[in-house]
Amino acid sequence: MINDLESIDWASLGHAYGTASDVPQWLRDMASPDPGLRDKAFSSFYSAAHHQGDVYACTVASLPFLFAMADDPATPDRASVVALMVSIGREAVARADPGVIRFGIDGEESTAYGDTAALMRGRAEAFVAHACDADSRVRGAAIEGLGLFLDDAERAVAVLRARLEAEGGITERLSVVRTMADLALRLPAAQGPVRAWFDSLANGVAVDADVRLAALVQRARCAPESIDDTTVPAAIGLLRQITPVPRPKEGKGEEEGRGSTGPCTCTAEPDPDPGVPAHVAAAFDDLERHGRVHAPTTSLLATFHEALDVRLHDRTALLTEQLRSPDAATRYDAIAMARSLISSWRGDHTHLVRLLADCLLPSDSYTASAAAEALESLAGLAEPAREALATYVTTHRTEHRADAWASPHPVLRRAHQHAVLALAHLGDERALPGLLTALDTGTDAWRAVNAAGHLPRAAAELAPRLIRRLADIDHSREWPDVSPTALASALAALGDPAAVPALTDAVRAAVRHKQWRTVAPLLKALASFGTRAASALDIVRPLAEAEDVDTRTAAASAVWELERRPESAVPLLQRLLDHSRNFDAIDLAGRIGPPAAAVLPRLRQMLNEQVERNARNEQNGSAVLNDSWTLVRVASALWDIGADSEAHIVVPALLNAWKNNDSTARCAAACLNRMGPAAQPALPQIEAALAQPHRGGHPWEWGIASDLEFQHTCRTILTRLTASRTIA
Repeated sequence: MINDLESIDWASLGHAYGTASDVPQWLRDMASPDPGLRDKAFSSFYSAAHHQGDVYACTVASLPFLFAMADDPATPDRASVVALMVSIGREAVARADPGVIRFGIDGEESTAYGDTAALMRGRAEAFVAHACDADSRVRGAAIEGLGLFLDDAERAVAVLRARLEAEGGITERLSVVRTMADLALRLPAAQGPVRAWFDSLANGVAVDADVRLAALVQRARCAPESIDDTTVPAAIGLLRQITPVPRPKEGKGEEEGRGSTGPCTCTAEPDPDPGVPAHVAAAFDDLERHGRVHAPTTSLLATFHEALDVRLHDRTALLTEQLRSPDAATRYDAIAMARSLISSWRGDHTHLVRLLADCLLPSDSYTASAAAEALESLAGLAEPAREALATYVTTHRTEHRADAWASPHPVLRRAHQHAVLALAHLGDERALPGLLTALDTGTDAWRAVNAAGHLPRAAAELAPRLIRRLADIDHSREWPDVSPTALASALAALGDPAAVPALTDAVRAAVRHKQWRTVAPLLKALASFGTRAASALDIVRPLAEAEDVDTRTAAASAVWELERRPESAVPLLQRLLDHSRNFDAIDLAGRIGPPAAAVLPRLRQMLNEQVERNARNEQNGSAVLNDSWTLVRVASALWDIGADSEAHIVVPALLNAWKNNDSTARCAAACLNRMGPAAQPALPQIEAALAQPHRGGHPWEWGIASDLEFQHTCRTILTRLTASRTIA
């Protein structure tokens, strides 16, 4: 044990962790000279006392211990201790709002964030000392704390200016500039001196180009109103000065995924664990890969894009420079930024899409994989890259191997697969050979299944393979290698009725093994075939009495779609509407339409209850997001059943739901589109939605394809309503 830590009140610290008399051993091991023990101890601390950035009572109690370790020169790896303290303090300062009452995991009111922020500010001089430490790693970890915890603006500015002059490492110097911006954003008294300092750095011809670029970016972050037509060109000029000179080619490096002009390389990838489903392993690989940063300017440029915000012309110009950079690392990191801009903002992004397509180089599979994955996510907006994708896929198949989808080289295989999937999402049948290879060999077949539904014209080749895979599913397994839900969805999208017997057998097997989360999607797939799947009625009908409500609802919907007899479906529907949150049942009522008139009183009751609840919530300042979904679903069903007689309550309900929760906009607009002239009161909201430059809804709920569909629906409504108003 390090001597300076003996003054710690270990018993009190142990009590904070809920132990009877002593601290957990791993807490003591944070000061161990054994690197292995120390790493495990830090990992345990993050899990127990700083999980996902949270701050607890035990975190506050640990701070004297952490400060003692950081202050003691004998502590191994003091930089990690300081970094941990800064991380805790950062979260505390950000969330220590006196007007917000927070509760701990025990349900008791917690003051941990405020207590931590106060303690950190009271010990701010410790971070000044650490920022001047002889160990560059300790200095680097401590610099951010100067902007977070020093409350004397004049002193903080002076300390940071001195640190910039003293630091020789570019990482530390850029950290100083970023921290100065953090300080200005936190303390109004620092804004004037900090902005003047940024101006002097950005315009200083004797200052290193990377520091000048950092000053220009951080000035834009602190004062967005200072951004003008010269800002981005100046940044591009500085970026060109600091871009690394390309290395000479060392060979194609196809198997290793090595780029020809920079450090954008890929290490060998381990073989997957045979006990982990392929799609799960791929998800974890993607998380790790997407967290990588390859170029030293990436973080700075990401900050610049945030500061530029809606200035899409400037951001496109900056991304053009990044994506055309002679440095492979800069190009690679720009791909995610371009994808984010296109995904978040409406507009003509043809130029950026073509620049992403230019990254599809067979000599750099690592970068090509990221570009192909980005294009795959862009749905129909990837159209300008169609021929580049097809050329890339064809080149692999002719110059590498015909079954490139199953290439033994992981990086090339991933690049090829994402390019195939991007083509499939465009409905391009040149993706078909790759998908067939996947389904025939089993190599990453789960990827092919998810894409197969985009190629309905190839159903004759795809459907038999999907049917065979569905028949091979072992429904006794909780997580089969290929999801039966995905297979059912793909077969429904292809629309080949030859799938009906296999889907029926799959429903029977899933019921036998009580895999209820699988039964409902299988029933929905059967329902998509309508009366062509009537042969499954004997299996489907009894499930309308199942105990599981999702199964019961899906079965009732399938009964309606398979035989189209209201006298059979409506009684089943009435029992399902007891719960106001059964959206599938409400949607079924709308699909049945006027023959479901018997449920109109129940739907009106549900609508009135939701309107009253929303009014109370708005009066009390409570959230109304969940209620909005019920409101828009019930209103849509009311229109589909009662039509014009319900319009006087349907339109206000749809518009209120949309106003309270933007995620309901697609559902509301779809109903308004069906309403024709009755939707006239929605015209101002439709016009406002189309004028919005940001894509609608939440990205994780909508995506680009959904926003494009929403815009198309809104334009259709607008054209119709404008025309009818002109005629009137």
